Amino acid sequence: MAKFEMDTEFIAKLAKLLEETHLGEIELADGDRRIRVARPTVTVAAAPVAISAPAAAPSAPVAVAAAGDAGTHPGAVKSPMVGTAYLAPEPGKPNFVAVGDKVTAGQTVLIIEAMKTFNPIKAPKAGTVTQILVENAQPVEFGEPLMVVE
Repeated sequence: MAKFEMDTEFIAKLAKLLEETHLGEIELADGDRRIRVARPTVTVAAAPVAISAPAAAPSAPVAVAAAGDAGTHPGAVKSPMVGTAYLAPEPGKPNFVAVGDKVTAGQTVLIIEAMKTFNPIKAPKAGTVTQILVENAQPVEFGEPLMVVE
């Protein structure tokens, strides 16, 4: 078996690129070789690569409210990136949260797929989910309110 040589200078450049672009992770593959560089953040952390892409699946009804007023709400959970929001960890599984659920600070409330990376979106504070403003598999923009935790 051939020895896998590490190019630490290249890995350092990838880490610097992560910091400059505010991405959660970068993964490169060349044949059997794979390099994945990830950085934890307060709101977004890299999810395991083994997650398969969730497809739009029928789910329990979700209370979806108008995002206009919720965007200024102090408990609004806003999207930290452009991507596709998923309310469940994978198709056929229950949603992370529903309206009326109690959440703790740091609890995953949904995931956003951006560039084939699944980023958990965490509750910024403990409270009750009062509104879910997006539907499963809905595209979202940076800064868009996703839900409200009061």
